[in-house]
Amino acid sequence: MSNYTALFDANVLYPAPLRDVLLQLAVTGLFRAKWTADIHREWIDALLRNQPERERAKLERTRHLMDSSTRDCLVTGYEALVPSLELPDPDDRHVLAAAIVGRCDVIVTQNLKDFPDSALTPYGIDVQHPDDFLCNHLNLAQGVFCAVIQEVRRRLQNPPYTIDEYLDILTRNGLVATTAELRPFADLL
Repeated sequence: MSNYTALFDANVLYPAPLRDVLLQLAVTGLFRAKWTADIHREWIDALLRNQPERERAKLERTRHLMDSSTRDCLVTGYEALVPSLELPDPDDRHVLAAAIVGRCDVIVTQNLKDFPDSALTPYGIDVQHPDDFLCNHLNLAQGVFCAVIQEVRRRLQNPPYTIDEYLDILTRNGLVATTAELRPFADLL
């Protein structure tokens, strides 16, 4: 089990294809994944706002499965730190506070500008786009990464996806570099 710890922002948990890959990788022990109840609320509320036909109960089930399948994932006790932090968007302070309390190495987010180095460096925390984060882990453990992609793709049965169709879904979800690096391994996916 790696000690490298990543805090996932709500915007990387919102799209199911990205969430599925990140969580399946975390379950392998390649890195430790963390989030908070507030982060859960944020991605679930955003999904329900943008897709009102979704059922809260199903999303809450996903939340429960995430929490129960990922060891030591929930960060608590960070709330008192929030007011003392400064970020371009004050609404993101809870994410940084959770990363500090959770002793995370990196915040994985699509909103890099919201987490400037000047705010993170004093705490020894980096920020990475999910595409960069996943490329780094693909380069560290190609076999594990390919097995994860294969597992996630095989779970999708309604409808099933070919390798190319699945890689196109990942590309549409912002994983352009990751997908480009995965294409040569298509036979393993």
